[in-house]
Amino acid sequence: MLSARALPHIVYGARGLATLAERPAPPASRALERLLGASRARLLTMLAEPASTTELAHRLDVTPAAVSQHLSVLREAHLLERTRHGRHVRYRHSPLGAALCEPHLGHGTDN
Repeated sequence: MLSARALPHIVYGARGLATLAERPAPPASRALERLLGASRARLLTMLAEPASTTELAHRLDVTPAAVSQHLSVLREAHLLERTRHGRHVRYRHSPLGAALCEPHLGHGTDN
């Protein structure tokens, strides 16, 4: 109910994701690391769920520029797809990237 004494105010929903609920990135397998390099393998395994460059940089504790370079290489190799939502671009596995990661997800000790 509104009161004659209540001051008007505007409420906005929270932006972004809460960091308390974030799951750590799954470890990349050694085989995937040897194929792509440790950084790109970890980045590719993180993209089982779509994410933006900024979100990935935050999760990896690196600069967005560094993530962007890796994303470009992975995209050129057809391992990623990108989707634009307004000003934001979100990346995720392509079918090829998902097939490459599938046998390796959760098996960080592969040879």
